[in-house]
Amino acid sequence: MKMQNQSSVVEFILLGFSNFPELQEQLFGAFLVVCLVTLMGNAIIIIVISLEQSLHVPLYLFLQNLSVVDMGISAVIMPVMLVILSTEKMRISILGCLVQMYFILTLGVTECFLLGVMAFDRFAAICHPLSYPMIMNKMVFMQLVTFSWISGITVATVQTTWVFSFPFCGSNEINHISCETPAVLELACADTFLFEIYAFTGTLLTVTVPFSLILLSYIRILFAILKMPSTTGKQKAFSTCASHLTSVTLFYGTASMTYLQPKSGYSPETKKLTSLAYSLLTPLLNPLIYSLRNSEMKRALMKIWQRKVALHTF
Repeated sequence: MKMQNQSSVVEFILLGFSNFPELQEQLFGAFLVVCLVTLMGNAIIIIVISLEQSLHVPLYLFLQNLSVVDMGISAVIMPVMLVILSTEKMRISILGCLVQMYFILTLGVTECFLLGVMAFDRFAAICHPLSYPMIMNKMVFMQLVTFSWISGITVATVQTTWVFSFPFCGSNEINHISCETPAVLELACADTFLFEIYAFTGTLLTVTVPFSLILLSYIRILFAILKMPSTTGKQKAFSTCASHLTSVTLFYGTASMTYLQPKSGYSPETKKLTSLAYSLLTPLLNPLIYSLRNSEMKRALMKIWQRKVALHTF
């Protein structure tokens, strides 16, 4: 392979937060708790929706896919980060780095499009309640979910293959928390200008298209909310929309800062923090924002718990 023939680097060293050795233990404890809570919260959502037949509707099936993505992001990034924090640095093979980058891109792009189609689903349900069953039928739902996953896989395959076709020589230290494209690309000893143009354009489309769909959907939803006669209904709907938009803005904003910035943009530490925001905070917040505040999810969870208690009783 080109990568093996031209590269003098056989492994990378992820530096993580090695500039702050005095904080390693505290960060390890905090990130471990966040990782466990994230995995548990998203696992609960996946299990509850799988077991409760009444939740087998587009809204909750989209949420289930989002939870799978968020669990995947945590599982791909957090264990590596915890190893870095426990050892201050971590050696990772080129193949291991490639695999991590591939899954980060696949899951990140998939989440971008899933958030977009989820906003469209809410727009259809709230603004066109009578025709909603026809707009969001099973076939349309399957097409939207499949499109989201195929988009993620396609972008990840092209981008990862291209990045690791470059030769790597000289320093093998990645001053980042994971093998994200911008951090790895800095070590390539070849002209990466054409790839950077592609990556910038691709990221711009991946972010702006679904984000525009989200904004348009929520503008229409807000107009529909304003027409509601009930003040309580308005407050509840505004609260839900605000929390959704907060999560979406956090994800798209920090992801854009990571993938749309020039090489000479932010400092390495700022890049690490922005990366943490969408790879750690978003998967943690999504279960709280999208599902665990939802009354139907709570009822389904209680129903499953009561069933389990009843089985043990008898």
